Amino acid sequence: MFEEKIDVFIEENKLLQKETTVVIGVSGGADSLALLYYLHSRKEKYNLRLIVAHVDHMFRGEESYEDLRYVHKVSDNLSIPCEFVQIDVASYQRKHGLGVQAAARECRYRFFEEVMKKYNSDYLALGHHGDDQVETILMRLVRGSTAAGYAGIPMKRQFSTGWIIRPFLIVTKEEIEEYCKKRDIVPRVDKSNFKEDYTRNRFRKHVLPYLKKENHRVHERFQTFSKIMQEDEDYLQELAIEKMNKVVKKKDKNKVVLAIPSFESMAMALQRRGIQLILNYLYQDNPSSLSSIHINKVLSLIKRDHPSGSLDFPEGLKVIRTYEECIFSFDKEQCFPFSYNVAVPGTIDLPNGDQLIVEKSSCFLDSYDTTTTFVALTKELKLPLTVRSRKDGDRMTVKGMNGTKKIKAIFIDKKVPKHLRDYWPIVCDNDGVIIWVPLIQKSSLETAERNADSYVLIHYKSKESSRRISHDESRY
Repeated sequence: MFEEKIDVFIEENKLLQKETTVVIGVSGGADSLALLYYLHSRKEKYNLRLIVAHVDHMFRGEESYEDLRYVHKVSDNLSIPCEFVQIDVASYQRKHGLGVQAAARECRYRFFEEVMKKYNSDYLALGHHGDDQVETILMRLVRGSTAAGYAGIPMKRQFSTGWIIRPFLIVTKEEIEEYCKKRDIVPRVDKSNFKEDYTRNRFRKHVLPYLKKENHRVHERFQTFSKIMQEDEDYLQELAIEKMNKVVKKKDKNKVVLAIPSFESMAMALQRRGIQLILNYLYQDNPSSLSSIHINKVLSLIKRDHPSGSLDFPEGLKVIRTYEECIFSFDKEQCFPFSYNVAVPGTIDLPNGDQLIVEKSSCFLDSYDTTTTFVALTKELKLPLTVRSRKDGDRMTVKGMNGTKKIKAIFIDKKVPKHLRDYWPIVCDNDGVIIWVPLIQKSSLETAERNADSYVLIHYKSKESSRRISHDESRY
């Protein structure tokens, strides 16, 4: 009955074709060993070439090494080639700042990909079962995920030279263990699977039993839910791709520019998927720290009333909103011309992540950081102010000097790196007169008069101290 149920599931969902090569991920536990023996029993029916792949994560010392030796022995007994590797996952985890499970998964799938390429394999078969599906969907609902994530574990998806398939999603852990007993399959036992340190183990021990009391076939209901969700997701993905091709203004391997008005005309369901498509395109392999939270942050940035702002994403990706464009970029040397009116009082978020804060005061500041604050008489400024990127031919009157000086020459004198100059904010009055280049040069409109009735105070708040030039270079 067990094998027949798997046969039907494979046929209904077209998981396996005849005359193909299948790499089987075998840990030595009941699930993967049952999968190995099942596929071996169907080897002649499908004319399959089978390869075993085993990863020793080196978490359990001699015990995990014994797992490796056991899997190799079973493979020999079945006359199936066995590819194996020992990986110091703990070191990989520390190096990349990942959780234990995420690090182990990355190492494991990287090895699986190598084996698939070596044998030009059509399939990678994994032993995830129906109980795993229930646990996965519940965990993602609790912690939050993308729409695709809520669909749970896919029974089939593209990977390396072929597809990952999971023929056991239609059966439970209990059914797998019964199959092992009938076939005299003796699995290895990983004691870490019983520790409640891991979220999945807590769901397995405390939540899943209650659901099975309500319906002992609950895994089938969750698998049906997963299939429907995945079918809906595939359709919405197609729509999102079609729409995004019309709203993306520019695209290369390091940068995507999105037209905000056109994007906002899309349905919200497609907007979320559109942002995910951009992230998938730029990252290629999404970092484990990326989540639905990042998508929500982008949507909030796009929809807020403020015309500018930026976000810092993992691995150096910046998301910059400037008026009617949203720019996703890894290229720090790209320039994005900008120009914003600044209310008094008011605050403006700049494309480089910094802030300009403007306020009025009836008192002169007794002490302040002369590199980050500009003080002027209200009566001598024509408001509102503007902050913008530089333009060709820009000049300003320099405090303590006669005449004017080119902004380009100021940047050179102050040793501002070339890749920062197009980002550097230029503060102007309402007539376009440059009054301040924050952090590096002030104009003659800077005042020292202490008895005036009203002052305009402009503060520059830098997000990254590395953006500032040295103290000596920034003196006026």
